[in-house]
Amino acid sequence: MLKSAGAMGAATLLSRCLGLVREMVYANFMGTGPVAGAFKLAFMIPNLFRRLLGEGALTAAFIPIFKEKEVTAGDNEMWRAANAVICGLILAAGGLIILAIAGISVALHAGSYSEQTLLMLKLLRVMFPYLFMVCLAAMFMGMLNARGYFFIPAMGATMLNVVMILTVLLLAPRFGEQLEDQIRALAVGVLMAGAAQVTFQWPLLRREGFRLAWIRPWANPTVQEVLKKMVPGTIGVAAFQINMLTTQGVAFAVDPTIVASFDVAVRLMELPQGVFGISLATFLLPTLAGLAAKKDFPEFRSTLRQGMEYLTFVNLLAAALLIVLARPIVRLLFERGQFDVDSTWQSAQALACLAPGLLAFSLVNILARSFYALKDTQTPMKISAFCLILNIVFTLWLVVPYRQAGLGIANTMSSAVNVWLLLYALRRKLKYFGLKEWWRTARSTLGAALMSALVAWITLHFWDTHLGYDSFPRRLGEVFVPMIIASLVYFTLTKWMGVQAASDVLNLIKEKLRFSSSESGKNSEN
Repeated sequence: MLKSAGAMGAATLLSRCLGLVREMVYANFMGTGPVAGAFKLAFMIPNLFRRLLGEGALTAAFIPIFKEKEVTAGDNEMWRAANAVICGLILAAGGLIILAIAGISVALHAGSYSEQTLLMLKLLRVMFPYLFMVCLAAMFMGMLNARGYFFIPAMGATMLNVVMILTVLLLAPRFGEQLEDQIRALAVGVLMAGAAQVTFQWPLLRREGFRLAWIRPWANPTVQEVLKKMVPGTIGVAAFQINMLTTQGVAFAVDPTIVASFDVAVRLMELPQGVFGISLATFLLPTLAGLAAKKDFPEFRSTLRQGMEYLTFVNLLAAALLIVLARPIVRLLFERGQFDVDSTWQSAQALACLAPGLLAFSLVNILARSFYALKDTQTPMKISAFCLILNIVFTLWLVVPYRQAGLGIANTMSSAVNVWLLLYALRRKLKYFGLKEWWRTARSTLGAALMSALVAWITLHFWDTHLGYDSFPRRLGEVFVPMIIASLVYFTLTKWMGVQAASDVLNLIKEKLRFSSSESGKNSEN
């Protein structure tokens, strides 16, 4: 579990770092003017499908069926089911794309628009087919995950960022000298990036034995079951993204200046959540689906509980560090140019209030997928819908007096309720779940996290008092010195208290270090 999630985490970390580089390249290329606004608004629509499906809605509906076919009917029926869903995807996405492009074309000829709106519609017409590619990439990723491959599929997003960066550097200059002409290259680059995600995974999938074949999707039971589960699955798995979108919409209505500073906090939260939380959840779905297909529910419960323990161990430390070091982290990464001291303070407040919900945000992903593995998409959908309403109520209550901090508190509280309801429903579904064992470990881990947070705060106070942060090296030290010392304290305490997750993580690190040392030794001999 740790090796697979760690492999995905490494790929996700690389992808997130390249995503940051991509945004820097984009900013240097087109700034924040009207042309940049047109491109980003146009990209937002197909990119929404990437964010929702990338979090696993399509695969959450399909993988349990895929694994059941593998266990009960063999590889031939498994690949046949995959082809049926892919053929249905081709027809559905193709029809939607044709209608969208036709509608945009009619709108362009029939209406009168500003230059920015006209450019946005033209760019959207070029980029809309990206949604088919991202759906197909999500299917391929889910199939490979179900076959036990995690690193290569997760690297698909890295390929996306690489292609989009290269588009700016190599392709844009060939489209003309004006920014309005060159921006069209970025739209073409989005399509190329989507194609790269698909083709990057194809050789490994073919090696596993998959061959594309036409299977009539209409009236196919597998396709019907996937469609039935996919819509509620989108709401259940993408609860975090929907929560963020909802609260930011409310905040924009109250005061548009709140949105930008809160968005900084969300981006920083998505790093640990994506690197480990989503990686672990992606590993667990096919594993749990396979156990559910075999009716091995004792192992199902044990695997899920172990995943929750690993997630708790990693995320409590990350949350503690984000709370204490919120201001230094924001200052190091963003405080320059138009992002001044006040902006840092506002974003840090939002991050410190959002970080306590990190564990809850990640647990929702794991617990929702456990329901999908049991072929139950209705329960997490209903719970998520209730918590979305609750989140809006909390936001309306807190955003006016506390602004960015109020948004963070609202999301943290609603996510905590989401986890509690999912655990309650799962316990009723599985009869015995073993929550007491997980809670016993969680209490020990929480105690260690609180002590580590105290150590980080003392170290930070000492650094700021004696060294300050008036240069880039000192800002680096202000973040990483307290972080490293607090992490060492955390690992020492959890190891001393007998937390199994700490031993497993440390053993995996030692194994990787030994492997690296042996490989370097072999290379030096050669």
